[in-house]
Amino acid sequence: MDSMIFAAARALAAGDPFGALNRVALRDDAAALALRGIAMAQLGDLERARVLLRRAAKAFGPREAMARARCIVAEAEIALVTRDLGWPVEALEAAHATLSQHGDSVNAAHARHLVARRLLLTGHLDDAERAIADLDVSAFPPASRAAFELVVAGIALRRLRTRAARDALARAAIAAKAAGIPSLLAEVERASLALDTPAARVIRGGTERPLLLEEVEAVLASEALIVDACRNAIRRSGASTSLATRPVLFALARALGEAWPDDVAREVLLARAFGAKYADDSHRARLRVEIGRLRVALRHTADIRATKRGFALVPCRADEVLVLARPVEEEHASLLALLDDGEAWSTSALALALGASQRTLQRALESLAREGKVQPFGRGRARRWIMPPISGFTTVLLLPSALPIE
Repeated sequence: MDSMIFAAARALAAGDPFGALNRVALRDDAAALALRGIAMAQLGDLERARVLLRRAAKAFGPREAMARARCIVAEAEIALVTRDLGWPVEALEAAHATLSQHGDSVNAAHARHLVARRLLLTGHLDDAERAIADLDVSAFPPASRAAFELVVAGIALRRLRTRAARDALARAAIAAKAAGIPSLLAEVERASLALDTPAARVIRGGTERPLLLEEVEAVLASEALIVDACRNAIRRSGASTSLATRPVLFALARALGEAWPDDVAREVLLARAFGAKYADDSHRARLRVEIGRLRVALRHTADIRATKRGFALVPCRADEVLVLARPVEEEHASLLALLDDGEAWSTSALALALGASQRTLQRALESLAREGKVQPFGRGRARRWIMPPISGFTTVLLLPSALPIE
């Protein structure tokens, strides 16, 4: 490695892309192309960076497998930033194997970080945890330690382990300060906001108040019967009954939970569950059937008793009933939660993350665009969707697989 390439690499490691470009901007050899690509990525010109990295990977000779693997890792990071979740993960896994074989533990670990971050975006928390489980980052440079701790914090946040998330973010902040990279410091600060802004609402006896993530964790660990409107489930003492595929039953359970300890009139239940404006005998018969099904579904946690005007929820072995609701009630809340990270998403990436069809998401995005909540740019396959950050609440509980159902 000549002195200019070495100096450019040092500048990039310190977060100084202009210093790197000053040294290699006029060179077209493979190493210079790779460094130019990374510099352009740091400056935000991601398409140009992608082109330069691919040229560099092709320019490296057959004996420079490690250099090619580093280019693949850098391109994978660009794909993650641009939310190109369809980028071939197999290439990143192969690059990780190559870097490990050649003893480049730092870049091999970075490849594992990228795999874990992609899994985290798509809601595969167990796989993300396994991806970084065997990494020992104690000997890594500060930037790599900060990246590792951000992944650890992301997994902990999604699992509602707020103490572990806070500890990981504190370690990430220390490492980011040691690295002295402004963009890394900003990423740590943004992740920390999730712990200090309302994440949900709790409804108790007709009144509601916002909750921080730590308070949500405490509520879920309590002995109360919880009607969880974030994941459409009924919870108590760690056990849960999922009603995610039975929306009518959950609508009834939520209405009963919000009114507890009072009962709910039949007309109100019909409106909440079926959208019925006027009740006739067929509606009342259907309500009795659905209430019977809800009794069966909740037989181990609560009973539903008939009253003169309707029905009331009676918890078993619980002193109170709480409804845990989303911070905002929005039909496309999970979609908005993904877009809230400030990155530009393609429809295909959103479909992969949410497990929905592209056509369904296209209709949802067009509806949100008409309401001014999202904004498209580009055309055809290059079209991306963005939204301004929603201030005042965190969206962790709106993301896919945020609360595992047992």
